[in-house]
Amino acid sequence: MIIVLKKNADEKKVEELKESFLEKGLKLHISQGMNTLLIGLIGDTTELDEEQIGAMEVVESVKRIREPYKKANKSMHPQDTIVDVCGRKIGSGNFQVIAGPCSVETKEQMIEVAQDVQASGAGLLRGGAFKPRTSPYSFQGLGKNGLELLLEAKKATGLPIVTEIMSPSHLELFEEVDVIQIGTRNMQNFELLKEVGTVNKPVLLKRGMANTLDELLMSAEYIMAGGNENVILCERGIRTFETSMRNTLDISAIPMLKSKTHLPVIIDPSHAAGIRFMVEPLTMAAIAAGADGVMIEVHNNPEKALCDGKQSLTPEMFDDVMKKVKKTTEFFGKVM
Repeated sequence: MIIVLKKNADEKKVEELKESFLEKGLKLHISQGMNTLLIGLIGDTTELDEEQIGAMEVVESVKRIREPYKKANKSMHPQDTIVDVCGRKIGSGNFQVIAGPCSVETKEQMIEVAQDVQASGAGLLRGGAFKPRTSPYSFQGLGKNGLELLLEAKKATGLPIVTEIMSPSHLELFEEVDVIQIGTRNMQNFELLKEVGTVNKPVLLKRGMANTLDELLMSAEYIMAGGNENVILCERGIRTFETSMRNTLDISAIPMLKSKTHLPVIIDPSHAAGIRFMVEPLTMAAIAAGADGVMIEVHNNPEKALCDGKQSLTPEMFDDVMKKVKKTTEFFGKVM
């Protein structure tokens, strides 16, 4: 339920109203707009009388929310959320490019790629230290050593780093990581979601390859319910009957999510199709559809990459894409 308060409502009466809700065991989500103050009620509101609340002197209107996600709901937070990562803003017209290799391999590789993507205009550096793989025989990442190499690249360039966590037990290793990524296979790992919900740093949440948008938002709700409201949603392609590409990018997810939630929405065109030549057109389409950013895989030698070389761009290719990204974002009024 959402309570919209009147402009210039008496502060004492507003506090009394809040206290009455708290006494009923409800949690409050306060959203301050330009001209209005919203009180979102989280909990069992079935016994609350809408007409009685609406008749109160300080109340402008009352609205029930039918969706099960509350904190992630745009109705609860009409203004788009801007997630700030070390001064790099994502959301509400602020566009960011996250780039780097699928997996961390060597110190030299990470620093070289980090310097290249930074020179081309990327705002954040990605790299996988822990790698979830379909086959147990595939390269699983360097783990803790990979995180240390990522931090070396961060020191060399100043780029904030984005990397995936696999287990709640690894959380203490991520203290210096700037954005914690929850991968598609862990989108409904609820214990992991609860744990990152207690951390005071942004979380990049990828959509599962067979999950609905409401399921994605409910996973975001798990994180936000823990107190961490800095969530970035990522559409990375879903599994369909099409076999000519790895996954199918659900471009329609961008405007639909924008209508449902205030959280930033980015796309991962590299994993979406799994094919190098499709990264650029999918990126352009995402910008036109309203995305707040993209995450692109870049490797200095894709042919020898230990993971996903087929979809990785070379630094030269990435530079060409970034020139078009800058022009396209400018055309659509976005700030990089």
